[in-house]
Amino acid sequence: MARHDARNWPDCSKTLGLLCLIASVLSLHGTSGQRVKVEAEVASYPGQTVNLRCAFTDATGIQLTMVTWIYEPKDGERINIAVFHPNFDPNYPESPVKGRVSFSPSPPNLASPSIQITDVRMTDEGRYICEYATYPRGNEQGITMLVMLAKPENSASVVTVVADSKMAVVARCESMDGRPEAQIKWVTTANGNGTMVSKKGTDNTMTVTSEYRMIPTPQDNGKDISCVVEHRTLAKPESFPMKLAVQFAPQVQILGYDNNWYIGRTNVILTCDASANPMPTTVTWKTMSGVKPDTVEFKERELKVLKVDEAVNTTFVCEVTNRIGTRKDQITVFVREPPQAASNAGVVAGAVIGSLLALLLVAALIAVLVTRSRRQQQGYRANGGSDMKVRVFGGGKKASKNGTGGGAGSGGNNNGPIYVYNDSSPHQALGDKNNHHQPLTMGGRPEVVSSTPTAQDILLSSELDDAERRKFDELEEDERYDHFTGGAPILQLRPPQDDMIGDYMDDDMESQRDGSVISRTAVYV
Repeated sequence: MARHDARNWPDCSKTLGLLCLIASVLSLHGTSGQRVKVEAEVASYPGQTVNLRCAFTDATGIQLTMVTWIYEPKDGERINIAVFHPNFDPNYPESPVKGRVSFSPSPPNLASPSIQITDVRMTDEGRYICEYATYPRGNEQGITMLVMLAKPENSASVVTVVADSKMAVVARCESMDGRPEAQIKWVTTANGNGTMVSKKGTDNTMTVTSEYRMIPTPQDNGKDISCVVEHRTLAKPESFPMKLAVQFAPQVQILGYDNNWYIGRTNVILTCDASANPMPTTVTWKTMSGVKPDTVEFKERELKVLKVDEAVNTTFVCEVTNRIGTRKDQITVFVREPPQAASNAGVVAGAVIGSLLALLLVAALIAVLVTRSRRQQQGYRANGGSDMKVRVFGGGKKASKNGTGGGAGSGGNNNGPIYVYNDSSPHQALGDKNNHHQPLTMGGRPEVVSSTPTAQDILLSSELDDAERRKFDELEEDERYDHFTGGAPILQLRPPQDDMIGDYMDDDMESQRDGSVISRTAVYV
């Protein structure tokens, strides 16, 4: 069966007869007011059978006499191919389709004189006219265009070219033996344009050839290019992706020189980088002087200097050759004096100073820890907010009167109790501060002292606050040997008495903050 280019007649049973056929023709014909209804276009492939439909829709008041099918080639004269008269049998005159054309259905009738052509050929393409002879209106007709389709064979290829300044064909695309002729487009980033040429092929087909032309450069080598073919027989365009092939002589560059080649430097490398199409066949190293230094090795694209010396102070040349030509690059090496060894005196000095600082820090930390440990063992607070005071009170005379000390002849110590107090607690009573007295026998006489005060306690002590000072001022006059006058304690001189010489001498000495004992009666200048 023929393909009707997306148009199909609706199926009708024979029982519906002429009404169904006329409705189908009317639905497919696009010309309003025309009573001869046909399909505007029918498409088919070679070897298929096509049906060309025709119907007269409104014969009211008109007498249909005869129907004639006429074939009109694209380039040629009109030819009658089928004739039907109700009073005679169908007739098929000589034509290119004789023997392959017939009325359908058979026997035909004037209301629907459709025909079919079997084994259609490419040369059958053209206009087919269904013409009615009527009375009294005369002849009326409808025209159907038969389009023969042929799926083309598509192909594409790149054309290898040499980089040049002239326009050249770099790719070619072809669509052969198609019907109708194909459309070809190019998709690429290369700077060029496409051309298209059509020519008639075998059996009324068309061959289309397109070429992409540009001025090829080395940078165009490897660029993407695609040929896109559009044709009626293809469900979607057919694409042929390719890469441009541009040949060019080597492009050479020497890499690896950092302008810091100094005497004694070892294992430095230069690389001869070359891009070319086709690939290079030879890579050659040499010097401008023609003399190869003893410490230099050539190996393919690498030049290795085992040890830089004065002989390396030269110009190196790299030559690369391929089928297109030979290109080279060169680089001049400047050999420098070896760099001065960096002095490490600063590093050593910094290390020594850092070590000393670390040792001092550790020593200070140990001293603080030892001092705090000693204070904690002695039961005193070692912070800056507390300060223990030590004061010696009493004398030999008072002690003798109270019976707490020996007489003058006994030679005993009549010093009073040693009071230890805390200057940071102004509200603490004197008795609270000295509530841990223990009897101590010194020279055979009991004395009352505080809990084992030491010279360190005296050194750590400070001045009494005002409240404590007032309490000490209330003691008996004989019990006080020093007075607070706003400055340091003043030693009081007592005239010696014969009857109290022993007690006086015993009571003359006073303990100091630094742990020493000085005379109360001595005058220090």
